[in-house]
Amino acid sequence: MRSEEIRKRYLTFFEKRGHTILPSASLVPENDPTTLFTGSGMQPLIPYLLGEKHPQGKRLANSQKCFRSQDIEEVGDNRHTTFFEMLGNWSLGDYWKEEQLSLFFEFLTKEAGIDKNRLWVTCFEGDASLGLSRDDESAEIWKRLGIPDGQIRFYSSKKNWWSRSGIPENMPVGEPGGPDSEVFFDFGEHAKLHEQSPWKNEQCHPNCDCGRFMEIGNSVFMQYIKKEDGSFGLLPTRNVDFGGGLERITAASQGESDIFVANSDYIIGRIEQVTGAAYAENRIAFRIIADHIKAAVFLIGDGILPSNKDQGYFVRRLLRRAMVHLSKLSPNIPLTSFIQGIVEAYKTQYPVLAEKQTAIEEAIALEEARFTTTLGRGMKEFERLAKDGAITAQDAFQLFTTYGFPVELIVEEARARGIKQLDLNGLQELLRQHQELSRAGAEQKFKGGLADTKPETVKLHTTHHLLLAALQRVLGPHVKQRGSNITSERLRIDFSHPQKMTKEEIAQVETLVNEQIKKGLKMVRRDMPKEEAEKIGAEMEFGANYADIVSVYFCEDEEGNVFSKEFCGGPHVKNTADIQGTFKIMKEEAVSAGVRRIKAVIE
Repeated sequence: MRSEEIRKRYLTFFEKRGHTILPSASLVPENDPTTLFTGSGMQPLIPYLLGEKHPQGKRLANSQKCFRSQDIEEVGDNRHTTFFEMLGNWSLGDYWKEEQLSLFFEFLTKEAGIDKNRLWVTCFEGDASLGLSRDDESAEIWKRLGIPDGQIRFYSSKKNWWSRSGIPENMPVGEPGGPDSEVFFDFGEHAKLHEQSPWKNEQCHPNCDCGRFMEIGNSVFMQYIKKEDGSFGLLPTRNVDFGGGLERITAASQGESDIFVANSDYIIGRIEQVTGAAYAENRIAFRIIADHIKAAVFLIGDGILPSNKDQGYFVRRLLRRAMVHLSKLSPNIPLTSFIQGIVEAYKTQYPVLAEKQTAIEEAIALEEARFTTTLGRGMKEFERLAKDGAITAQDAFQLFTTYGFPVELIVEEARARGIKQLDLNGLQELLRQHQELSRAGAEQKFKGGLADTKPETVKLHTTHHLLLAALQRVLGPHVKQRGSNITSERLRIDFSHPQKMTKEEIAQVETLVNEQIKKGLKMVRRDMPKEEAEKIGAEMEFGANYADIVSVYFCEDEEGNVFSKEFCGGPHVKNTADIQGTFKIMKEEAVSAGVRRIKAVIE
């Protein structure tokens, strides 16, 4: 069964069972400062899993496009990709373990046609030191569904627990979390995948990395909340968060252990056609090319162009890594040769790819032209360095940063020339330092939203909306947000305004904001097409990329009179009275010509 059929069956299956089907969000998170990309189906739904009421109801499902930059170096085996689709369904205070596990089991065995005897499951083993019990409830449900005892395994919180902070010990007070139950497909002992892996001398089990077992779905049961004394209490409303890789479920339905053969055969066939090389003899290179060009097409389709910073850095890295491996198979083959096939495969689900195909092709062709020149210069520099028979960590780092050489290319070229003196440990340390600097810069860049989701931060986030609306009322409609940063202690907003605010204007803004706090206005989230949000005049952040379907927060009274409306992913207080304090502007200053900055607090 093809992935498009699996996707269609999944969404239809859950729609028939009372779930609202949500559109896929953009690969660029709308208002999440913790990450550069959307890496899971639940990511856009975090505010609702944390307690907000979803306007579409309690039962939701979708297929979310995802990108995980941390897996770039993992691509090359039979199951890792940077781009994938996550099938997801959620229960927000509705059904619980019995219905969730039964639904997923029914979908796998009846809709996807997977043999139940090939399924293994894992459950949380509990932690007595934290008062967290073993998840025998899930295990018993699996047994009733027909999973044998021997195919049910228990693991610690490192494998079978979910919270935003990871294991229970890392969770801050007030954060929700809970056990999860994963489902794995067993490709069988006969495939000899374990015996051919680096782990062949160890015992094979579902979480082994040998490739025999492939995770195809994970049900998270959010039922606990961290208390002040470090213990865990039960949440008043329990939520279910399920995510399963579309490509992996497709591979399981075919009994195909190679996720690329199962899902990207059209790209593999095209690579074989234009290069004359065989997939069977060049699996790693083919997989890297197939994954990276697909990921780049989707990222560019969502408005991310190749560059040296932020998300654009990863698009550039993907394309250059793919170019290197493609050039080794056959020189002078453009990456644009594969775009048409990708667009054809996804145009029904993601028509934006067809709409932007020309722009995508132009962006990739331009990057190829740039790197072709750089690659030539870099190879000359490599040859110069290689003459000494050794390459220092600093030399290798320069090849990586200045010439855009992927690390594996440096290693491969060194091996090809018999260079044994390559300081990989030193290079890894320089790369680590480089990544930390990049991450720090990215964190500052993407704190245009919230730095965290503490109650104090959420209150200031809502206050930020009130402040922008108040500035526009006092100073004029020319005021537009140009940047922001919100922590648990204060908020900061950069906005367009040609001159210093007077004391009277500052006082007027403070009064207006405090009046809205006292009125107890509702914060209401409504999802709508971006064009509709623009027509009604919802405020948007300057330079931000938004998906076709956006969330708009309205600050309004009981009669529907709106004080503020903004593109925003939340979270917010339910009512401005929940801000519980007095708004005060601490500082007003210039940032640049025509841009002012305000720092403010709630006292």
